[in-house]
Amino acid sequence: MSFLHRLVKILALIALSGLLFSCSRLDEATSQIAEAEPEMDSLVSAEWLSQHLGDPDLVVLDTRVLVESDGQGGLRTVNGQANYDAGHIPTAGFADLMGELSDEDSSLEFAMPTPKQFVTAMSALGISDYSRVVVYDSMNMAFAARVWWMLRWIGFDRVALLDGGLGAWTAAGYPLSTEPANPPVGQLTLSLRPELIADRDEVFASIKDSAVMLLDAMPLEHYRGDWVMYGRPGHISGASNLPSSLLLDETGRFRPHDELEMLIDGDRNARTITYCGGGIAAAADAFVLNRLGFTDVAIYAASLQEWAADPANPMEIGDEPLR
Repeated sequence: MSFLHRLVKILALIALSGLLFSCSRLDEATSQIAEAEPEMDSLVSAEWLSQHLGDPDLVVLDTRVLVESDGQGGLRTVNGQANYDAGHIPTAGFADLMGELSDEDSSLEFAMPTPKQFVTAMSALGISDYSRVVVYDSMNMAFAARVWWMLRWIGFDRVALLDGGLGAWTAAGYPLSTEPANPPVGQLTLSLRPELIADRDEVFASIKDSAVMLLDAMPLEHYRGDWVMYGRPGHISGASNLPSSLLLDETGRFRPHDELEMLIDGDRNARTITYCGGGIAAAADAFVLNRLGFTDVAIYAASLQEWAADPANPMEIGDEPLR
């Protein structure tokens, strides 16, 4: 081999070694940056979000769904995309709970997507393993809590709710944007926690299992059967009532920790299942239970949409003291 050929080979090896070293250092630096970030609480204020909005690892998600009268004494849900387009928190992407974040082939509204479908949708919104995520909505934070719970379902914990939602942001005088988010696709790892979602069979079995606490997140009028939205009046047999609206104060923010503890009694280590009509309000209950230290909480995602449709699933009417 000539001297020139040996020299070229040596230079190539040096260049390759430098590239590999640089890539290794880059990966190490990225990991160190992520680890250096202080842990984010699961509930953040509008002020906190304003201060951190430019953080390169922060992803903000608008999860709005509108609930309005159907003109026949009932309620209907409306996709929040148009409201997002009209104005959202700067940098926020739109997380479509009535579209790609649901199983659109299901007859049930807000049916759970496959884990892979959900991970793909979250990655497209810019979420990676080292991201921090803040989710918000404009209606009692239940829709935001559903996305928060689903992220935890696929193994992602660096996620928080914006306390007070979009109302708290605008009330503080912070600006809105009409610019759509266009983040690079994230690299998000699936590490499924199937125990965070309960199905009909588990709920049915829990009726005769005193070790399981079943919580109905619907309004009291619906729980006791005075108001019917899902085919049959009342609540799942054995369930206690914890309306998600009781979790909030008059400003639309979550009540202080000590007040929430007074609302909810029970074994913090017991299996606890929350439900509502379609697994949305139930997510707000689950969020608060998680913050209060309950360690084994699940959402019955199909909730009364599925349960009330089958006469074999027992239901009761009447009052029961709140948990």
